[in-house]
Amino acid sequence: MKLLHLDSSITGDNSVSRQLSAAIVGKLRAADPSLEVSYRDLVAEPIEHLTLGHLPAASPESRALLDQFLASDTVVIGVPMYNFTLPSQLKAWLDRIFIAGETFSYGPEGPQGLAGDKRLIVALSRGGLYGAGSPVAAFEHAETYLKAAFGFIGITPEFVLAEGVAMGPDQRTQAIDGATGVIERLAA
Repeated sequence: MKLLHLDSSITGDNSVSRQLSAAIVGKLRAADPSLEVSYRDLVAEPIEHLTLGHLPAASPESRALLDQFLASDTVVIGVPMYNFTLPSQLKAWLDRIFIAGETFSYGPEGPQGLAGDKRLIVALSRGGLYGAGSPVAAFEHAETYLKAAFGFIGITPEFVLAEGVAMGPDQRTQAIDGATGVIERLAA
């Protein structure tokens, strides 16, 4: 079994999403010590923003990123919400894997996802409270984007959420503790 682990937070050791994604990978690795893990820090090793020259047919790097994703059974992504959405570093990676004929196709019935054989777990951190019922829920475009985008290619993401991590130390601790509880209950 192959697991691809990605992190996209710019805050390094202070990152909640990195802490949570590492805990998820640790849990999965403990359940299956033979798990083959590949890791990429999208901040330390950024991917250039998409151009025509970066499509997999024209770029060996893009082809390698797509092949790595396609070969993975499980993908774990650490995602902080910045300015109501996901980091551009992650978007650059996503642009390499949403490829017609590879991860989705168009047919007479519309688009069809081709990557539904993967498990995706997203460790999502948000500085404020953007969940359902929040006065600013309509500003949340990280979780909603990832659900829609991965759904388009046939994957239903699992989310581990830490919300309100910038609202003071008590709220941060409570959010991390709640997310850690979710990780403990994840199926291995």
